[in-house]
Amino acid sequence: MKPELKPNRPYFSSGPCSKRPDWSPTSIEGALVGRSHRSKGAKARIKDVIDRSKSILGIPHDYVCGIVPASDTGSLEMALWNLLGQRGVEMLAWESFGLSWVTDVEKQLKLDDVTTRIADYGELPKLDLVDFTKDVVFTWNGTTSGVKVPNGDWIPSDREGLAICDATSAVFAMDLPWGKLDVVTWSWQKVMGGEAAHGMIALSPRAVARIESYSPPWPLPKIFRLAKGGKLIKGIFEGATINTVSMICVEDALDGLLWAERIGGLSALIDRSNSNLRVVEEWVADRDWIDFLANDPSQRSNTSICLRITDPWYQSLSDEEQQKKAKQLVALIEKEDVAYDFGSYRDAPPGIRIWGGATVESQDTEALLPWIDWAYQEIKNS
Repeated sequence: MKPELKPNRPYFSSGPCSKRPDWSPTSIEGALVGRSHRSKGAKARIKDVIDRSKSILGIPHDYVCGIVPASDTGSLEMALWNLLGQRGVEMLAWESFGLSWVTDVEKQLKLDDVTTRIADYGELPKLDLVDFTKDVVFTWNGTTSGVKVPNGDWIPSDREGLAICDATSAVFAMDLPWGKLDVVTWSWQKVMGGEAAHGMIALSPRAVARIESYSPPWPLPKIFRLAKGGKLIKGIFEGATINTVSMICVEDALDGLLWAERIGGLSALIDRSNSNLRVVEEWVADRDWIDFLANDPSQRSNTSICLRITDPWYQSLSDEEQQKKAKQLVALIEKEDVAYDFGSYRDAPPGIRIWGGATVESQDTEALLPWIDWAYQEIKNS
């Protein structure tokens, strides 16, 4: 039977993600539109976003943090292009975006000393084998697999190489061991529900030292340059951006950070994401036809919650039919305006991906799940 209760906000996309509760366009009516991003007021707004991000996330005082172009992709590739090449590299990947960083390093930068450690969807590579005499590049949370690194115990404090972490679907939802991470990148559009096209990058003193002592052998486009004359361009981390930012997006990012402060900061944000995961875990535990894509419960993401259909009738279908049925399930629910954009990523195994970041209310996640039950029976019997 078709359920009656619908989520108040049907937004479960994994990026751009749901806006914060009670957000409306009036929330950003103070945006400095029509003003130069280099004006005193605009630079102060940009610096406010940087400072509040550092404060909420607990980023160490001796790390620098800045806003850079092209979302998390731009942030991470900026790090790769500036930092890699001085020593060997270990590339860890267990889903689509991690694999794209492998492609960057092997086929674009064409580095020679590269070790790749790749795991299937649902798994992590063997972290105890990682060689930290080399630079290590990895995602903290696999956005398309729903598999996260459970902690930083595997990263040595006395590492020789740099730990370079794509944490775009982890920051503001998971507690990161900042002292064990030399580069952390993310974007506004994920856990905080901000707008796209703007990224952020945090650099440890070790990463800054690398930037100031090493010049990579390849050209660096302007939007990637972090150093000039052998010195870090400090203005990038003090409100002077590399290129023009959207002051509407800056205002929106600031609005999200102020909301985070009002509700209790990082611990409250993490609790909200964990609540969404718990709702899904309880639902999955009572069903024999669906399970998490992550095989180890300790590695389940509390943001990109990825599920696979395990029912024998479904598993007996061809790969093409499985894809078709999973898309039908999502389409049925979208047609009812119950939930949008929660299908699995195009390169991932067929299934569903429910975003559980802090801007999503757990009661909305709870209201969605009976609709998945209904849609599943519809596709099974069709």
